[in-house]
Amino acid sequence: MSRRRGVMSEQFKEELAKDLGIYDTVQQEGWGGIRTKDAGNMVKRAIQIAEQTASRTPRS
Repeated sequence: MSRRRGVMSEQFKEELAKDLGIYDTVQQEGWGGIRTKDAGNMVKRAIQIAEQTASRTPRS
């Protein structure tokens, strides 16, 4: 069975988890311990950050 490579770094995922208040769960149970809703919120927040970063970056 092949493993999918993650798009987000572990550090970034941990920062998102801390921001969303689910980091304690991740530490205690691993990523499989978070709720689907929390995973979705992490993705939404990551997209927001990416959009903000892209809008600040000058295009050539």
